[in-house]
Parts: sequence; structure tokens; C-alpha cells
Amino acid sequence: MKTYQPNEIKNIALLGNDGAGKTTLTEALLYEAGIIKRRGRISQHNTVSDYFPVEQEYGYSVFSTVFHVEWNGKKLNIIDCPGSDDFAGAAITALNITDTTVILLKGSAGIEVGTQNHFRYTEKLNKPVIFLVNQLDDENCDYDALLEQLTNTYGSKVVPVQYPVKTGPDFNAIIDVLLMKKYSWGPDGGAPTIEDIPASEMDKATEMHKALIEAAAEHDESLMEKFFESEDLTEDEMREGIRKGLASRGMFPVFCVCAGKDMGVRRLMEFLGNVVPFTTDMPCVANTAGEEVKLDPNGPTSLFFFKTAVEPHIGEVQYFKVMSGKVHEGDDLTNADRGSKERMAQLFVCAGANRFKVEELVAGDIGCSVKLKDVKTGNTLNGKDCDNRFSFIKYPNSKYSRAIRAVNESETEKMMNALQKMREEDPTWQIEQSKELRQILVHGQGEFHLRTLKWRMENNEKLQIVFDEPKIPYRETITKAARADYRHKKQSGGAGQFGEVHLIVEPYYDGMPDPEVYRFGGQEYRINAKSTETIDLEWGGKLVFINSVVGGAIDARFMPAILKGIMQRMEQGPLTGCYARDVRVIVYDGKMHPVDSNELSFMLAGRQAFAQAFKEAGPKILEPIYDVEVLVPSDKMGDVMGDLQGRRAMIMGMSSESGYEKLSAKVPQKEMLSYSTALSSLTGGRASFVMTFSSYELVPADVQTKLVAEYQATQTE
Repeated sequence: MKTYQPNEIKNIALLGNDGAGKTTLTEALLYEAGIIKRRGRISQHNTVSDYFPVEQEYGYSVFSTVFHVEWNGKKLNIIDCPGSDDFAGAAITALNITDTTVILLKGSAGIEVGTQNHFRYTEKLNKPVIFLVNQLDDENCDYDALLEQLTNTYGSKVVPVQYPVKTGPDFNAIIDVLLMKKYSWGPDGGAPTIEDIPASEMDKATEMHKALIEAAAEHDESLMEKFFESEDLTEDEMREGIRKGLASRGMFPVFCVCAGKDMGVRRLMEFLGNVVPFTTDMPCVANTAGEEVKLDPNGPTSLFFFKTAVEPHIGEVQYFKVMSGKVHEGDDLTNADRGSKERMAQLFVCAGANRFKVEELVAGDIGCSVKLKDVKTGNTLNGKDCDNRFSFIKYPNSKYSRAIRAVNESETEKMMNALQKMREEDPTWQIEQSKELRQILVHGQGEFHLRTLKWRMENNEKLQIVFDEPKIPYRETITKAARADYRHKKQSGGAGQFGEVHLIVEPYYDGMPDPEVYRFGGQEYRINAKSTETIDLEWGGKLVFINSVVGGAIDARFMPAILKGIMQRMEQGPLTGCYARDVRVIVYDGKMHPVDSNELSFMLAGRQAFAQAFKEAGPKILEPIYDVEVLVPSDKMGDVMGDLQGRRAMIMGMSSESGYEKLSAKVPQKEMLSYSTALSSLTGGRASFVMTFSSYELVPADVQTKLVAEYQATQTE
């Protein structure tokens, strides 16, 4: 295989809703390019994409598939991505690595929730988009209605380049208004018959051709001038205008295929090869230092590893993009993230599970390697005199969490190793060993996402696991000042234990004045702070500890022990066992014994005195509140809003976005545990949401009463 230069390489992401036919299209593209000798079928489990056991079991894509085709002296690297938003990590990775996006639409379904989600990702990343209508042979396909839907949703930038002569089971021809030719196929598809446009279609084709010329001319001043003079452009001028329009997101061309019958696929590849921007036409990526890294084949070598796949009999396959310079088989590189040395013993270009050995890859190209000893997803490998690091891929926050445990407790470590391995393959997994909740938590993108993880654990790793509902990380605090004292006394022959602590607790906030006088039960307590210690708690909030003991009632050497006892009780709050926060504690008096007093005695006395005072200080439970944004079709707005209000949500606002309504709300985490499943059920999978942590707020009184009662019951047990 020849070594392609940056101005001969095009990197393309293939996206679309589940069922749009991405895997089938991939087979047709590879077949037309001669990479494979026959097209596989999903039903026969022999496709280049979807070759992992879990994908064949469920019949949907779980991982992205990297493949390439060579066409007319150009190299097209294409990443076929899963359609479900539960596997959004793969789509977001692909969009960051590639330069152009092809969004596949199912002819009979039009714009689906996956289409909307994927288009929004391209908007955020400013990526060119081509719409590709598939399955034109479906009896329910209505191309004109679909085109109208695209225009209504995405505006006048949507410009058809092709249209089918007819749709349904008799589909076998398209009119290409860029070339002004009719393409038709026999029953087996493949190479088309190219003819002049028949008279019956000429008026429609001419009108669409003029609209395409005008759209192409808009993005280049010289073309616009020529268009005003002659109202026409040559084929090459149109291609140049479309390329510039694509690159600036000024136009979204629409193409037609029937991938299952291999109709229109060859013409699509011609367009991708001739018109789609090269890697050199698109903006450069910046490294973590904010410096732009040019796609320069003669620059220093820099590889970014964007994907890991764990394949049977091979182990880890690491996929990378050459960000700068060139890489050769046998090159020694340095891992900028881990400091280790790495030898690129083997280089491959990819076609799904098939790999083809190459000796060199150049800036802008995509390849893979195997048996690297210390490379993880997101790492950068550099050649000499280069210290690039890249971190430009931003993954969505998790939406669905479950506690996970091995049925056989002795297999917990094996389970953790398997989870970490899966996270390498899909960075949207978050694994958390929560000391606070005493649970191992798995955070993912939805129920579908976790169901896939369970299947892989049980079938690939032979590990039986159970999902439980995660506990909520509540916080405890107080709302008023209170006083308590506690004497710890124990005598058991010989030296005993004795420590007495008197303290005051009160709610703490930043900038509050120093304590002076308190009154409890008609008695006045004057405070003279000898020392103040402010502790930033690792779980949020603060503890302020003040020593105000006078006259040597408690020796200063026992103060750290009292603080330790208080900290222990804050780690296991008196109400529900959750962390306590934002408390000021003033130790003002106490007693000690010349023989029996020690650190342990004062630690226990401080702990008990704090617990008693806390319960008298108007204790309250705080719950985590999340900012939630839901994108919902207009006709489902009422259902979704009603459901949110039933989840104790506070609606913050509403707005419209690309034909969808955007609903913003603040919702307690407790109410969001199964929201992704409920939202999908309410809207037929047509809505999506994102959630981010906002703050801790007081729980309602009835919820607090219930939580305290549940905790007391477990303590009694």
C-alpha cells in the first residue's frame, strides 16, 4: 500500500440512528473498494463491523469500527459509529478524530432522535455534515417528505445533490443534479448505467441543479461573481464551491443510496473522494499547552491514541491518529502521559477485524498497533524533541448509575480488573469505589449501556454480577447553635480511662464573625479563642475547630484527640450515617485526671459530646441536586414536564432548539436514578437529556423523617 500524504487523506465519521444501515453501508463501501471479496450480512454474523460477540448477540453496534478505502488515488479513513446514544462515547471520539460527518437516515423514518443527537455533536465541534438517505427501496419511504423535514429542521443549508426517480420495492435509479445524469442499476446493484436525464425528469432536475449551483457559489467570491454573470458553473467549480460550503458548515448536501442492494455506493465514494475536505483543509488541533499542531509530515512525530479494542487471541489493539510527522515500523517513541518508552513494532491500517501491515503512516492518517506495553486510550506518543500532549475529546457526563457486585465476593478483584479493561474501550464508563456509600458504582449513559456491560461480564469474563440501586450521598448539617458535655469514664483495674469535654456546635458559613457570647438555658458562655483550625472536608464543606479552654481544664496535648473524635463522627453523621458538613465546634471546658486521662478517653468524649450537641442543633439532611436539560419533541412536552414535577423537579425554563423543546430543571439525584429508562418509555426513545451536579439543598421534612427512620432501623438491627 502506498504512503498517503495529508493532502490525499480524508477522515470521515459515519453516524446515524440505530437501524439506519451503517453496518450494511460499510460492507458495500469495502466491497466496492475491493477490500473485501463479498458483502457480509448482519443476520449471518459475518460483517466487517459488529464483529464482537456482544454485537452479534444483540444485533446492534456497541463499538466504533475503523476502516479505510482507497479510491482514485485518495485514502478515505472512515469510522462507523454505534447509533444508540448509550454508546455516544464512540461517536464523540470519531467526530474529534475525523474532519467530515456522514449522517445516515432511514428512508422510511426520516429524522430520528439519533439524527438529532448526532447533528448536535457536529454543531458543538463545528464539523461538516453530509446527509445520506438509505433504504430507498422501503415501501414506506417518501423522499420528498423526508427532504422537506430536513429543510424544516436544519434550514436552507440542506441542498439535495441527488433524488430517486421512485422509491419503494421498485427503486433502481437516481438523478444526480451535480453531474446532471441518471444512474440506474440492475437487481444486483454495483456498477451503474449512466444515461442522460429523461425528459420527464428534466424540469425537476434543472430546478434542483440551479439551487445547487447557487448554494455552491455562495461560499466563494469569484464563483459568486461568475454565477451572477452567467448563472452557471463548471463541474469543477461546483465541486470547489461545495467543498468550501461543507468546510464552513454553510451547506449540508443530501445523497441517496440503497446500501443493501449496493446502489449509489460507488457514486457516493466518488463524491467523498472528489469533494469532501482533505485533512489539510480543516483547522489544526491544539495540544494541552494551547499550541496548534500542524499536520506537517516533516514535523516531529506525534501520535494520539483514541481507541482501545480488546480482541480475542490478540489482546489490546490500539488505534491512533498521526497528529504530526510520520511513524515507521520499529520507531522508538516516548509516552508523554506515562513517561515510558514504546517501540512501534508493527503498524497496520484497519478494515474492522481485518488489518493490513504498512511500514509508514504520515500526519493526518489513522492506523493501529498491537502488543504495546504501556499505552492507554488518550495517551500521546512522541518522537525526539517533541513534548505534545492532547486532551481535546470531552465526553458527556453519565446519566445512569448502578452499584455493582460480584455474586461470588472472592471475585471482586477480578471484576474490578474487567471493569477497568472495559473503561479503556469505552471512556464514558466511570468506575467509582465509594468509601462513603460502601459500594462499587458504575456510571454509564443508560440502561442499555449497563445491560451490555452485564452481558460482557457474564459471557466474556465468566463473572456473575448483580446490579443494585446506588445509595444517595446525602449530607448532614445543623441550623442552630447547641451545647453538650460528655464524660467518658472507665475503670477496670490499674490505669483507667477518663476524659470530659464541654463543647458548642453551630452552623458555619464563610466569613462568619468570631464567636463571643452564647446563652443556653439561662446561662451565659463567654468564648476566648486560643486557637482556630479550619478543615476543608474532602466531601465538601468545612469544619472549624476552636480551642477556647481556659485555666488548663484540658491539656493542649489532648485537643488533637478531641478533634479526631469529632471528625470520626462527621464521617458517620449522627442522623443517617452520611457525611456531616459546615459546622463550627468550640471546645470551651472539660476535666481531666492526672493518671487516667489519655488520647483515647478524650477522642471518645469528644465524639459523644459532638453527637449529642449535633442532634440538639436543628439537624437537617441535604441532598444532591442536579441541573437537568431535556430535549423533547413538542408533542411530548406535557408528558415530560408532568413526569419531572412528579420527581420533585423545579422547572427553570423552556426554549426551542432545532424542532425540539429544551426543558431546564433542577432535580434531586434520588429522583434521577432510573430517569433515562422512564424518559425513553414516555417519548418512544425520541428525547434525550444531560445532567450535571449543581448543589446540595435541604430535603423536605417528610423525606428527612423517612431517611432517619430507615437509618435507625438498620442501627437497631
